[in-house]
Amino acid sequence: MSGESGPGGRRLAAFRETVLARGAELYRDLPWRRTRDPYEIWISEVMLQQTQTSRVDGRWQRWLQRFPTVRALASADPADVLDEWQGLGYNRRALALHRAAQAIAAAGGTVPADARALEALPGIGPATAAGILAFAYDLPGVYLETNVRAVFLHELFADRDKVSDRELVPLVRETCPTSADDPADDPRTWYYALLDYGAYLKRTVPNPSRRSSGHARQSRFEGSHRQKRAELLRLLLSHRDDAPGGADLGTLAEELASEELEAGRSGVKTADVQALLEELSREGFCREEHGIWRL
Repeated sequence: MSGESGPGGRRLAAFRETVLARGAELYRDLPWRRTRDPYEIWISEVMLQQTQTSRVDGRWQRWLQRFPTVRALASADPADVLDEWQGLGYNRRALALHRAAQAIAAAGGTVPADARALEALPGIGPATAAGILAFAYDLPGVYLETNVRAVFLHELFADRDKVSDRELVPLVRETCPTSADDPADDPRTWYYALLDYGAYLKRTVPNPSRRSSGHARQSRFEGSHRQKRAELLRLLLSHRDDAPGGADLGTLAEELASEELEAGRSGVKTADVQALLEELSREGFCREEHGIWRL
């Protein structure tokens, strides 16, 4: 890019040199970086989207022990997938993983090496697709996630606020290597460098993403609607092995109210629990059969 409104070619070249140097210096030898298996990388990308790296290290390995291949995940009971996902963020991501695995298995069992095909799968957006392409197939793409965004904002927009992703996307595309000819500067190495430098900035620079126009303080989870949904789903999982294979509305309402009161929050009404269950049912998490709610 060139012109007064954006960084010029020389500045981008200097930016790339800085990132590669910092990336080599700050490189993190994470378990999912020791594989090029697209399924294993896909799982790590989804886990890392909302969960701290330290927590993913351990949970990723456990997931792969339970669901070692795309076909193993595709054939698993959705309740088992949800059970393994507990504590890793939005439960809908687990269902999306399961549905995407089923689609991949039905198409032959190979994770696509094409952005359009990847993004057509449930739960896979542009950043996840670009991560799979870069880290599994060493193919270029626009991998714009929080750590990557922090680096571009810190290095190229230090004096600006409200920088939109629309401005960043062309820069991410232009700076990504287009081939894997240089093992020291290929898409995989490049994005690892951005991720590691971005992680360092988040530890050392106050709020490095604050200049993004999309930056917003994360809403409180405890006591929120999301928290009650997650807790209710956990209760449903706990009743899987009961004789009816689930629990009735009264039992679930009593248990959720008890959990809320124990946490120092107001209890919940049975009607509210009914509404939550119906909401979860519409999204495919659970179902009611003869007065029993089950996964």
